[in-house]
Amino acid sequence: RAVLTEDAAHAAITAVGQRLNAALAEPFSIDGTTVSITASSGIAARNATDAAQLLIRDADIAMYDAKTKGKGRYAWFDPPMRTQAIQRWQLRTDLASALRDDQLIVEYQPIVDLGTGRIAGAEALLRWRHPTRGVIPPGEFIPIAEQTGLITDIGDWILRTACEQNASWSKAGHRGLRVSVNVSSQQFLEAGFGDVVRKALEESGLPPVSLELEITESSLLRDVEVTVNTLRRLKDLGVRLAIDDFGTGYSALAYLKRLPIDSLKIDQSFVRTLTTDPADATITETIVQLAGGLNLTTIAEGVETLE
Repeated sequence: RAVLTEDAAHAAITAVGQRLNAALAEPFSIDGTTVSITASSGIAARNATDAAQLLIRDADIAMYDAKTKGKGRYAWFDPPMRTQAIQRWQLRTDLASALRDDQLIVEYQPIVDLGTGRIAGAEALLRWRHPTRGVIPPGEFIPIAEQTGLITDIGDWILRTACEQNASWSKAGHRGLRVSVNVSSQQFLEAGFGDVVRKALEESGLPPVSLELEITESSLLRDVEVTVNTLRRLKDLGVRLAIDDFGTGYSALAYLKRLPIDSLKIDQSFVRTLTTDPADATITETIVQLAGGLNLTTIAEGVETLE
């Protein structure tokens, strides 16, 4: 923390923030090992009559805003940030009781076989029906669940719920459907995740082949050796495995042949502009051809029009 007491101009204070970030980004040595770090900085300005702790609080809020936008950044405090911070804190508190109070629900998006036009399965999608705010988008509360560690308990609950639902569909005569469940990186890296999957299948009575687990590329590439071992244990259970959001951010091409997976999911950012953007059409076609060459199924997200 740095406190500037002089009446400095906005540009001068910004320059201090830039110099601090640049200085901290310089590599340094610890016991002969070169280490590099990045810093996120928050900047706030208040009148001398205001309490010092309020100044620090505002700078802290700005720092977290900078962190959400990437590494090595700085951000100036803006009053709306305080409102957003309070809302995030309230959501964090409410989320802790949402699972216990049955506020979380699972909705199912159909997966359609393009060759036959028949529904082949469904993807389980988490929703939060807040008692006062209504339905809260996953993009708002999933990051909070990941930060607080609640994502593992929530993920385990989704897995059990989806397996029970598919088993129920099967008993009602809708046999042969596959349910897909997204797996967070934290959940995937849990030592006992395979046991959680096996228990969900056993308790629901769902055949393993009727469950597909979706893991993002970024999760798979955090520790390739651990990833391969975990995927093999899951394959031994008989479940299907898919790489979610394929083609965004990271490239698993070098490891694709080592990963025991069944499907590639083409991210909707490519699919939604498929008929209007030649580049996205080319990327999508390449992924389909790649998957075909590796004997993998392709699933396209965001197919919402006839075209």
